[in-house]
Amino acid sequence: MGQITRRRPVMKLVLGEGAVRKTDTLAVEEPLEIRVASSPLAVTMRTPGHDRELAAGFLVSEGIIARGEDIRTAIHCGGPGTGGTENTFNIMDVALAPHVPPPAPEAARNFYTTSSCGLCGKASIEAVHTVSRHEVATDPVTVDAGLLTTFPDRLRERQAAFEKSGGLHAAALFDAASGELLVVREDVGRHNAVDKVVGWATLNHRLPLRGTVLQVSGRASFELVQKAVMAGIPVLAAVSAPSSLAVELAESTGLTLVGFLRGRSMNVYAASHRILSGDVQGLQAAPEEAPVA
Repeated sequence: MGQITRRRPVMKLVLGEGAVRKTDTLAVEEPLEIRVASSPLAVTMRTPGHDRELAAGFLVSEGIIARGEDIRTAIHCGGPGTGGTENTFNIMDVALAPHVPPPAPEAARNFYTTSSCGLCGKASIEAVHTVSRHEVATDPVTVDAGLLTTFPDRLRERQAAFEKSGGLHAAALFDAASGELLVVREDVGRHNAVDKVVGWATLNHRLPLRGTVLQVSGRASFELVQKAVMAGIPVLAAVSAPSSLAVELAESTGLTLVGFLRGRSMNVYAASHRILSGDVQGLQAAPEEAPVA
């Protein structure tokens, strides 16, 4: 497995106090080419580590597979010009099970995906609206609001690489009823961290992820909502803001979307019936705000 962090020299400057030479820890960012049956499908910029999970989660997010049984093998393979004899940790080749059809040619990305955008380079905007094979709207799960407020700190406590570099996103999966922390993954890309969590569940034959909460360390984008829905996760919580399109997708799929989960407060943007708290008894609907001119 490649390095997660690297040390580099840096000049630290504080105005009025001077400058010093020191070493800094950086989050590693390297490309990973994901192939299906030796055919290139996508290239994503990621932090090395848990690449099998990343590839599996990516394929779930793209609707190419729906369960762990859909993957026969997933291995790192030789790079160009090596004749297949030299192992590289930047190419992951996935062989699908015989019953799974190969991805359509148009599924391949036009461009590589960056660590900040898991949807860049889609062949068409229509392809973003992948139909999930796991229904979340019918999941009857509920989660205690007090329990939910503990998740961000518990996620942060497990961010070992973030503590060293300050440059990694993280995602964690919790059991909604008991609050058990099931898995944590870090990556320079927030979408990769979620794919690694989903991939962990896929390879451990836990899909769909009914009765769980996906906690992320940053904002809630459209793509993160889509990935949660594709994995059958009914609740997505973020410490920062959601986008308008993320809220629209959550509403249309029945996913509970929580944003600005900090301390004892949160905003519930969609499917609020799953969040249990005595503070919401008799709560009146907020009036629509007039649009800003």
